[in-house]
Amino acid sequence: MRFPTYDEAEQLKRTWTDKFVRVKPGHAEYERFAGKIGRVVTVNYGGKALVDFADGAWYDIPATSDYLEVVPDEEAKGKFDATANSAQKLPGRQG
Repeated sequence: MRFPTYDEAEQLKRTWTDKFVRVKPGHAEYERFAGKIGRVVTVNYGGKALVDFADGAWYDIPATSDYLEVVPDEEAKGKFDATANSAQKLPGRQG
């Protein structure tokens, strides 16, 4: 994957940020995410989507339709728990 220009990275951010996604099959390095739905937190300037799978970590996955597919909000509603980690717009109080 080639390194995107600044404008290309900004376009990727607008396209992918805050979308529910699923990793497409056929990429052995991402098989551990098979069947899981995640939320794209942002896209970095290397062209990688930072995806939150509600397991306490974010994973960088190329922000292209070759690797990711958008999941409709209705389908993701029961399969993604936004409160399972700290990647929330307004996290609950801790302690």
